[in-house]
Amino acid sequence: MPTLDSSVAESVSLEDLWQDPYPIYRRLRAESPVAWVPAAGRFMVTGYAEVVALDKHPEIFSANETNSLMHRSMGHTMLRKDGAVHRRERKAAESAVRPRMVSTHWLPIFQRIADELIDGFHARGEADLFRDFAAPLASLSLGAVLGLTRSTADELAGWSQDMMNGTSNYGDDPGVWARSDQARDAVSAAVDEAAARLRREPDGSAISSMINADDPLSPEEVRANARLFISGGLNEPRDATATTTYALLSDPSQRALVEADPTRFAAAFEESIRWVSPISMYPRMTTQDTELGGVAVPAGSRIGVMVGAANRDEKVFTDPDRFDLARENRTHVAFGGGPHFCLGSWVARSQVGQVALPTLFRRLRNLRLDEHRPVRMGGWVFRGVLDLPVRWDV
Repeated sequence: MPTLDSSVAESVSLEDLWQDPYPIYRRLRAESPVAWVPAAGRFMVTGYAEVVALDKHPEIFSANETNSLMHRSMGHTMLRKDGAVHRRERKAAESAVRPRMVSTHWLPIFQRIADELIDGFHARGEADLFRDFAAPLASLSLGAVLGLTRSTADELAGWSQDMMNGTSNYGDDPGVWARSDQARDAVSAAVDEAAARLRREPDGSAISSMINADDPLSPEEVRANARLFISGGLNEPRDATATTTYALLSDPSQRALVEADPTRFAAAFEESIRWVSPISMYPRMTTQDTELGGVAVPAGSRIGVMVGAANRDEKVFTDPDRFDLARENRTHVAFGGGPHFCLGSWVARSQVGQVALPTLFRRLRNLRLDEHRPVRMGGWVFRGVLDLPVRWDV
């Protein structure tokens, strides 16, 4: 058992992390950017330099964590594999999410979905943009990219949330596992139906790519990676859309910048996922005794790569707790790094920066926060806005 003498680390609770992790991360970075945190059962890496260094050495910091919560929740996905095995599965899926495919094929689909959603609630003059826009836009867009076009937005969103809850179930809540298992089985059934159809009628979707690749993936490999896409591929654009909208509506000076130059919505997306990283932690496990941030880390240690903390490291970012479009340094690590750099990064950038944000601010006149209903945020493994009540002029 690692024995780092750390009063801050030993006092950390999962509940405090869920409520607001940033003061905790600040104290951990000041005390030690690599610290054993008993509540999480792993070393937390909160420093930017340490996160970047770690990602450069996948041979030491393995993604294939023993007894991974993600493995239990979703199966053995490419995100928890290393080396040639990881490259094979990534290559099989990547044709569906390459930049040119996103810009020429998926972008018009994302735009149609966004406009149809706004058409459905525009006349009301009020909405919860998390529930009514960000979540269904991410769900339906992901369904299209993945090939699950017969699954509803509610089904996809529910499966995603239940599996993400399983992935972050560090409290080992049996109810969370029961719901996660149900979601896992439901996704398997939906993927098997889609795969049978896409073998007969291939298209540009990720499932079609995986089953029709030169080295096609097995049925369980397809199921596991589809579960992965349904979680991160839905969670990140959903939360980035809601959180960025909240940030812009909360600060008139930042809003004025994007309204004067809509091309800056792309920068708003990048600054938002630095400010509040939707996927704020991912696990690693050491394959050998090593040292990181001046701390001895034994072989077999569980690591929490706290990108949400690294993205607010005051050694790298000036006034890191502020959402600031004029920020000079934008080199965030929200998409991870190394061989596991986020496969869906271009999908998220397109969906949020080119479609969701510009469309909302263009179509909803005088869009503003509902002063009678506060916005809530939560999470530390995954973090974002939980609801976003707004009004606009009809």
